[in-house]
Amino acid sequence: MLEKIVIANRGEIALRILRACKELGIKTVAVHSTADSDLKHVLLADETICIGPAASAKSYLNIPAIISAAEISGAQAIHPGYGFLAENADFAEQVERSGFVFIGPRAETIRLMGDKVSAIEAMKKAGVPCVPGSDGPLDDDDERNRLIAERIGYPVIIKASGGGGGRGMRVVRHAKDLTKSINLTRAEAKAAFSNDMVYMEKYLENPRHVEIQVIADGKGNAVYLAERDCSMQRRHQKVVEEAPAPGITPEIRHDIGERCAKACQKIEYRGAGTFEFLYENGEFYFIEMNTRIQVEHPVTEMITGVDLIKEQLRIAAGLPLSIKQEDIHVKGHALECRINAEDPNTFIPSPGKITRFHSPGGFGVRWESHIYAGYTVPPYYDSMIGKLITYGETREIAIARMKNALDELIIDGIKTNIELHQAIMNDEHFQKGGTNIHYLEKKLGLQD
Repeated sequence: MLEKIVIANRGEIALRILRACKELGIKTVAVHSTADSDLKHVLLADETICIGPAASAKSYLNIPAIISAAEISGAQAIHPGYGFLAENADFAEQVERSGFVFIGPRAETIRLMGDKVSAIEAMKKAGVPCVPGSDGPLDDDDERNRLIAERIGYPVIIKASGGGGGRGMRVVRHAKDLTKSINLTRAEAKAAFSNDMVYMEKYLENPRHVEIQVIADGKGNAVYLAERDCSMQRRHQKVVEEAPAPGITPEIRHDIGERCAKACQKIEYRGAGTFEFLYENGEFYFIEMNTRIQVEHPVTEMITGVDLIKEQLRIAAGLPLSIKQEDIHVKGHALECRINAEDPNTFIPSPGKITRFHSPGGFGVRWESHIYAGYTVPPYYDSMIGKLITYGETREIAIARMKNALDELIIDGIKTNIELHQAIMNDEHFQKGGTNIHYLEKKLGLQD
C-alpha cells in the first residue's frame, strides 16, 4: 500500500480522500491556496503545504507547485480528486515522469477519452452504443456537412471536440442555420478550449442522463457498479443524482454494464471512471467518459457497499481489484443533493461566513462537506459546499429521508439552494421517477 500521498484538491472531495487514506493507514499531504488554510482537510492532514494565492491558476492549477509539494514531502502519489487537474493529461504525464504515481488513468487514456471525437471512435470499436453522428470532425465543406445533417436527421447538435460541462455545443433545427452554427461553435471552441475541432450528432429531444460507474485495475480486470440517473440538471450542471436509475431493469443494466466493462479492458483503463449516456426510448447513446472520480460517486457506494476512493488507492499501489463482478449486488436506493452557496432563485453565488451550521442525521443519512460554523466560503471556487446523501430500502424511503434531512440542514450567514432541493423532492413528477434532462429547467422557467 502507498505510504504517503498528496491530495491535490480542496473542499469535500479532499476531505473524502483524506478519510479513505486514514482508513488504509496512508499519510496525507494537503496542498492549499492562501484562501484555504482553514479548510477541514487541511486542519486534519499529516502535513500541509501552501502552493500559491487564491486564484486557481496560481495554486490548484499550478502543476510545478503541486509536483514540488510531492517532492519536498516525500509523497509517493498524487490524488487529483475531480475538477481542476483531474482530467489534465499533461498533468498526469508530468506526475509520472517526475517519479510519482498519478491516482487515475494513464495520460494517453485521458487524452483518448478527453477528445470527444476519438472517444466516440474508441467506444464504437469497443461495442458501446453511440449517438448517430458525423463519425469524425467536420471540415469546411458546407455541402458535405449538409449531407451529413440530412443523413442524421434534424435536429442535430454541433459539439466542440474539447468541450465539456455544457459548453461548446449548439442545437440546429433547420438546414438554413447549419453552416452559421458550425462556424460559431468552431470559433467559440477555439477561444474556450484552444481546439476548434467540432463534430455533429443527432439531437435527442427528451432523453434522460444515465451513467455507468466502472473501476478497472489496468491489469485486465474491470467491473461496473450499476448506473446513476443524473437527469435533474440546470444549464447542463447536475443538481440531484440517484442510483439505481428508475426504470432500468437488471437485464438492461447487465447488458450496458458488460459493454462498458469490456470497453475498459479494451482501452486498458486504470482507476475509477464513468460512461455517460443519453437514454431515450429504451436505448443508450454514449456521449462521453469521465476519467476520474465523480461528484456523485457516494450514491453508487451506498447501493453497492464498495468504497470507490479506497479502490482507487489500492489500484494506484499496483494491487488488483479487490472485487469481482459477481461480488457486486445492487441493494436499495440512494439520492444525492448538491448543496451550493448560491441564491436559490437567481443562482448567483453567495460566498461569506457561515454563522450557524447544523448537519442532518439519522438512519440512512450521509453528509459530505468541509464546512463548519465560522467557516468563510471563499468567492474564488465552485459554489458547491456539500453533498447530502440519503439511502433507503426503496426509492420512496430515500426521498422521505431526504426531505427530513433537508429540513434538518441549517446553514446560516449565506444563501444556499436548500429551498430548491426541497421543491424537487416534493415535485410529483420527480417522485414518479424518470424525468428527462430538460425537466428542471422547464420547471424553473429557464426553458420554453
